[in-house]
Amino acid sequence: MKKDTHPTIFQADVVCSGCSETWKTLSTREKIAVEICSSCHPAWTGEQRIVDTEGRVDRMKRRYNLQ
Repeated sequence: MKKDTHPTIFQADVVCSGCSETWKTLSTREKIAVEICSSCHPAWTGEQRIVDTEGRVDRMKRRYNLQ
């Protein structure tokens, strides 16, 4: 068998950029940055956030008289 074929495993620090929560896991990288985690994701928190890009939500509300 070949020597040194397996990667090095680190105890990685994972940091969420959405809520700044950190936790540790095993990975081949020493530090991992994620955009959204389970403690700030709307599917798990139950809160609804609408990301409005270029006023699309407002335009739809005006078009269908939803306000």
